[in-house]
Amino acid sequence: MKLYRFLSEEDTSAFCHKVTEALNAGWELYGNPTQTFDQASGVMRCGQAVIKTAEGTYISDTKLSAH
Repeated sequence: MKLYRFLSEEDTSAFCHKVTEALNAGWELYGNPTQTFDQASGVMRCGQAVIKTAEGTYISDTKLSAH
């Protein structure tokens, strides 16, 4: 099955660590990163899509972070 996740976080090193953790777990970058200003909290937020091919059959209860 092919899995997709969108990672997001405030524009701090926490975002880089989140993406690095996913890459080290076998996920691959998908597309370009994004950045936007979150007016509600007054901070910049970053996002990055990642994909991964895994064994099994996808169901809506699949825990993406477990793969």
